[in-house]
Amino acid sequence: MSHEQEIMELKEKITYYEKIIKTISTPIIPSIVPKTILIPIAGYMFRERFENIQTKTLQYIGEHKEIEQAVFDFTGVNVEDVEAFDYNELALAISSLNSSLRLMGIRPIYVGFNPRLIREIVHASIQVDIETYKSFREALKKLLGESDNTINFKK
Repeated sequence: MSHEQEIMELKEKITYYEKIIKTISTPIIPSIVPKTILIPIAGYMFRERFENIQTKTLQYIGEHKEIEQAVFDFTGVNVEDVEAFDYNELALAISSLNSSLRLMGIRPIYVGFNPRLIREIVHASIQVDIETYKSFREALKKLLGESDNTINFKK
């Protein structure tokens, strides 16, 4: 096998693995709360990944017209995971996602921001008007209370 052929095969593998990573990096999970989806976000955060999260979420909602709420869970994102993503950019990206969802008639909810991440976003001096809860569990309790559905949560 020639070096050029080997390089071509390696490039094809990289493209293939990039597609896999892009696909699995934004799981969208139907919630136990009717008309609600969960988008767990974990690991490194950078502009292209956040754009992928936004695109995939908006496409999913476009295909599933019954969705009324989208809960984004940032519990798996550490401050170190965001260091490559400027906090101003992150705040703007969250604001943009929030606006897009609201224009579609969707209630965006954000959970799991760690205190240092919140501090950095606040220091970025960008107004971000979003609905937040400490945990996914608290957001679900709120949504269940509003919808008159009950589920027993064990501690």
